[in-house]
Amino acid sequence: MRTRPAGIGNVNADWMGSLPSRLSAMPLKCLAVPGSHDSFTFWVDVHAPVAPDQKAYVKYLATMFSVLAKKVMVKWSMTQNLTFREQLDAGIRYFDLRVSSKPGELGNEIYFIHGLFGHKVRDGLLEINTFLTRHRKEVVFLDFNHYYAMEAEHHVHLISMLQQVFGSKLCKNCAVESITLDYMWEKKYQVIVFYHHPSAQSIPVMWPGNKIPAPWANTTEPNKLIQFLEMTLKERAKQGSFHVTQAILTPTVNTVAKGLVWGLRSYLVERNLPTIMSWIESQKPGVDGVNIITSDFVELTDFANVVIKLNNLLLSEKKLKPR
Repeated sequence: MRTRPAGIGNVNADWMGSLPSRLSAMPLKCLAVPGSHDSFTFWVDVHAPVAPDQKAYVKYLATMFSVLAKKVMVKWSMTQNLTFREQLDAGIRYFDLRVSSKPGELGNEIYFIHGLFGHKVRDGLLEINTFLTRHRKEVVFLDFNHYYAMEAEHHVHLISMLQQVFGSKLCKNCAVESITLDYMWEKKYQVIVFYHHPSAQSIPVMWPGNKIPAPWANTTEPNKLIQFLEMTLKERAKQGSFHVTQAILTPTVNTVAKGLVWGLRSYLVERNLPTIMSWIESQKPGVDGVNIITSDFVELTDFANVVIKLNNLLLSEKKLKPR
């Protein structure tokens, strides 16, 4: 049986419901919300084919060296150690989701992927829904932003699945400015789904991807990452949308080659986390500030707590304003 990583509990299971009324009345786009990058990669299947999001040379290596190559790939494909439930308990409220059908498999089953195939999407959605049913004031952002090997019928299947699993918890697409926690609680909404594909345009409970931009730095260097994040935050206000600050470093082919046996966590993430976390701690939420912040391996630091506590800065700011 899988054991929960040390230090991870459910201390933040109800953090949204516990916010002061001044914050629950603010637009959600102004609050600091912790999220996870490639959220469902805590388990991948080394016996399944290489996922279609991989480059051709990776597929070739996996074909040549089979399970051995895939075991190396696991170290570079996994960006999280916690299950959805553990992430939710820790306070994570934004999920970055990449999905695919399994080429050659009959039916319309959809899987989470990142280099390798992970769990079935339905299982993950049911896990999230169970949490939300127990925590009625918590709200999640589900960002379906990459699709692979999916035909029209797969999209119909996935959209139908989302509606079946979450039902009346799904928030209807509307003006971002109007979405506050108070509004969500009043309507009994708990899920905002962003679906970056034209097949969802006519579905009222599927939000378009342009309402949640997530600029990607695509760098292995923490200083370049921070410069990029600060530059994109300056553009935030004019977009009038939610905003994802991707506080993540992205390995290149050379990075993987140099750190082949160590993997993403040991070779790239752990050594650079202090710099990235220091930057996050110095941020402020609000119209011109951070909103959703994502990280790899969210359990390695006090990531969720640090992000959630940034909201206290909004309280002190409001107190200073004249009535």
